Amino acid sequence: MTAYSRAIAARRAFRLPGYPTLADLGFDGDYVSPIQIACGNLTGPLLISKDWLDAPSATTHRDHLQHHGHLASNPFIRVIDKALARLNLTRADIYITPVFHLLTPKRSSTIPAAHARASFDAIGRLELMGRRPVALGTDAASVLTHFGVDHTAAPHPSARIGSYDARAALIAKAIAA
Repeated sequence: MTAYSRAIAARRAFRLPGYPTLADLGFDGDYVSPIQIACGNLTGPLLISKDWLDAPSATTHRDHLQHHGHLASNPFIRVIDKALARLNLTRADIYITPVFHLLTPKRSSTIPAAHARASFDAIGRLELMGRRPVALGTDAASVLTHFGVDHTAAPHPSARIGSYDARAALIAKAIAA
């Protein structure tokens, strides 16, 4: 069994009270996170964010998400696309995953550090596959730091700081590092 297969199996087994799983909402697939439908290159640069999506948004956009794994109009993916364009890369060239592999019950939910750490410990470690990740935002960076994972920090693409272009430039610099 490959590290990626083990990560998928670990994600399927991981549960915490109060959080729906991908399977609960019809998103179980041969990936660790649905965003890997578009950004699942196992040898490409590894970007780690806080979470994939919240349960209400996933339910509302189910049909689109089941085919694409992300929302094209979402600031997160728009900033990522700008960062990739600076590096002459596409979504297919990178690997994105969250530290927290369950769905939050509402938009912009705060995920307790213990829950994010439990998810990363059970699943995320398996996704490293020898790569030095780019931590997108302070939530991801704090989890990686907790586990002593060497990483490059960058702002979260959806952070409410600076412009899309400014965030994209910082993320591109982190990916290039």
